[in-house]
Amino acid sequence: MIVEVCANSLESALNAQKAGADRIELCAELAVGGVTPSFGLLQLVKEYISIPVNVLIRPRSGDFTYSDLEFEIMKRDVALCRELGFNGIVSGVLSKGLTLDYERTKELIAASRPLEFTFHRAFDWVTDPVATLRQLQELQVDTILSSGQQNSSVEGMDLLNRLSKEFKDCVIMPGGGIRDTNVVEFKKKGFMAVHLSGIKFHRTLGHTPQIAMSSPGFLKDDEIGISDLATLKEVVRLVKEN
Repeated sequence: MIVEVCANSLESALNAQKAGADRIELCAELAVGGVTPSFGLLQLVKEYISIPVNVLIRPRSGDFTYSDLEFEIMKRDVALCRELGFNGIVSGVLSKGLTLDYERTKELIAASRPLEFTFHRAFDWVTDPVATLRQLQELQVDTILSSGQQNSSVEGMDLLNRLSKEFKDCVIMPGGGIRDTNVVEFKKKGFMAVHLSGIKFHRTLGHTPQIAMSSPGFLKDDEIGISDLATLKEVVRLVKEN
């Protein structure tokens, strides 16, 4: 059984390797479900980590529908990961109706090859998981990361187990709420891989700053923050006028 660790930093990746994990999914900002890691982190992981590393390609938080420019960013990030010699890509695209964006996902997979391709937890949003998995199998996706469309993999065990038995050409990898207290349940069910972060929080300062730098407004899955053209124009006008 493969143990994949979702690492949000070089230190997390190093701990995954020291612990004997089989593979890493590298990302940043787990608070929003993960986004594409920085170039510097990618470089250092290649220097320090010897086990296989798959890289999350997700240009922002929020939903999994992307503008043309965002999709271009994703393709360029994929190309960079290929150049740097990573093991695989973790990504995926949905339509606004929460169905698989077949053509864009197909394009991402083609851009990723010969690297492995994991379709990430966007799968947990799709309206018809069986039909979607059939499409992803047709696209020759290697792995599906999923919590079984529930808040945790334990809650989603029934769907995960059903999909794993019905679809043999891609690996169903439970992820979400996996820990030492429940991982044996997934081993007993015969899953080929599990995914976890193993995160514990460590206090970095001796006191809590009075002003927060995080913004709850950026934590909504159905909204994204974009600099508003009209607002910016008005501020520029007010500053520049004589």
